[in-house]
Amino acid sequence: MKQAKIFFKNELAGILTEDENGYAFIYDNQYLKSEKSEPVSLTLPMQEHTFHNNVLFPFFDGLIPEGWLLDIAQKNWKIDLRNRFSLLLACCKDCIGAVSVIPVENNKL
Repeated sequence: MKQAKIFFKNELAGILTEDENGYAFIYDNQYLKSEKSEPVSLTLPMQEHTFHNNVLFPFFDGLIPEGWLLDIAQKNWKIDLRNRFSLLLACCKDCIGAVSVIPVENNKL
């Protein structure tokens, strides 16, 4: 199982998980309670329940670089282009925009 902390405007917004059943995203309880919180994506509205999908959520997949930048990332880290979650973890710590994806090491939240 792989996990990532999802930050929105430098605030912990939730946890994204990949396991044998697919993908899950859940918003952090503190983030949900904050008055200044916003959804990380219009396709992932703020809610207490977990979102599930068989493939990586399109919003997160869209954060992965394309073209020559993806080629560089794939060659340097030797990540299979079909392993979208690993590419997300490797390439999206400091994305353009409001969202950051930080790998959870050793499943420690």
